[in-house]
Amino acid sequence: MEQEIPTGRPRRRGRAEAKAAPFERKTNYRNLKNPFPPMKVFSDDQIANMHATALRTLEELGMRVLLPEAIAIFKAGGARVEGDMVYIGREMIEAALATAPKSITGRAGARERDITLELGSLVFQPGAGAPHATDLVRGRRPGTARDFNELLQLTQHFDVFQMMPPLVEPQDIATNLRHYFTLESQLTLTDKFPFVFSRGTPQVRESFEMLASFRGLTDEAFHTEPHCYTIINTNSPRTLDIPMAQGLIDFARAGQMSIVTPFTLMGAMAPITVAGAITLSHCEALAAITLAQLTRAGAPVCYGTFTSNVDMKSGAPAFGTPSHFQASLAAGQLARFTGLPWRSAAGSASNLNDVQAANENQMGLWGCLMAGATIIIHSAGWLEGGLSVSYEKLITDAEVLNMIAELCAGAEAGPDEIGFDAALSEVQPSGHFFATTQTMERYNSAFYAPHVHDYSNFGTWTERGSEDANMRATKVWQDILAADKRPAVDGAKLAALQDYIAKRTEAGGASPES
Repeated sequence: MEQEIPTGRPRRRGRAEAKAAPFERKTNYRNLKNPFPPMKVFSDDQIANMHATALRTLEELGMRVLLPEAIAIFKAGGARVEGDMVYIGREMIEAALATAPKSITGRAGARERDITLELGSLVFQPGAGAPHATDLVRGRRPGTARDFNELLQLTQHFDVFQMMPPLVEPQDIATNLRHYFTLESQLTLTDKFPFVFSRGTPQVRESFEMLASFRGLTDEAFHTEPHCYTIINTNSPRTLDIPMAQGLIDFARAGQMSIVTPFTLMGAMAPITVAGAITLSHCEALAAITLAQLTRAGAPVCYGTFTSNVDMKSGAPAFGTPSHFQASLAAGQLARFTGLPWRSAAGSASNLNDVQAANENQMGLWGCLMAGATIIIHSAGWLEGGLSVSYEKLITDAEVLNMIAELCAGAEAGPDEIGFDAALSEVQPSGHFFATTQTMERYNSAFYAPHVHDYSNFGTWTERGSEDANMRATKVWQDILAADKRPAVDGAKLAALQDYIAKRTEAGGASPES
């Protein structure tokens, strides 16, 4: 029989009554706000000078643009063109920043999954775009359709991931058919904000058609709000290639969201200093944002950066370094200078889910958080500098993101939380608070409950098999996949989608444009 422990004062409520009305946690993992004040790495004057230098670079040195249509759009907007070099005046940049929306609502498959992207909001994505997948059961392997679907389901499971990225490339699906598979998987396995590849107008157009039809949207409704997004990478230094320029145009015309992300590695395709690399990244981002706004004023577009350094001994990318942290802070300052929602990234160069991977990912993650990033990509699962996504790392990183989400909820300090009547006055000096009214009301929900961390003592941990975090993470992802929970799908819409895909597949699909 459970023994009552005297506290020296009568309780206001009985224990049974307290259990009947438990305190409920208020954290909403789906709509997070960054609670941390943004940090600065450079002074306001230095940031203003970096912005001015980026404008000067676009005016005097120009941007190489490889798509003739994009060159024509720039020229019509007032840019000076010499061959494939486009020289963009600062007045064009200022006009683009004026029309680019400062707040974007991304429409997901379920209304409660919609996201708001603006300065101050916080959205997490796991690692994206890896050619390989890895886990402790099956080892490292080229990404497959099965991996793509399983990683989607793991991402769907955790509310702290609010956007769907392409975690791995399903290399067993032909490139002319891959857009059918990846979109159908997202529409049937998740109800979050989906991703569409920018791999040529034919594939993009078909993806938009499938998405709009599956969501039951008219052309006008689809073009009015963003229902999907893509990632646009510039080719540093100062080059916008054909697929990426075409993607910017296609998404802007359709009113869908582009996240512009120069990938600048200090000492390789960018200056070796943080200030120089971020100035180049800013320059390229401004050029791409301007193309989107010249295509369609008001097109939803996010400012982005992914800047770190290389290992100067090997030339390999390094992540989670002090320079990576500083670059994120500088990018945040420039993003706030523009007022646009923006994307940054964490990640790891480690080859397995070990302490190096954890250290690098958290260092990169906290750089993004302190910089005030709106979207943090590669926040979970990324290994080998993006060459693989680890099932176990996705699980262990999600633990950290959940704890950050708890911090986003803040801490209350009202009378009930201070607990003079329900806690302090019920316990005599040298007593304990295990059985106070406040504790009994909140013991099930007061603290974050981990899904992979183990807080047991050494003896208990040993008796349970001495499992480390990776072993426990394996069981977590296996259990999630075994449960196979999926959002409800309209059977008629699914049949129509599959019929469309079957017909287009029989016709040869749509080859990506180079």
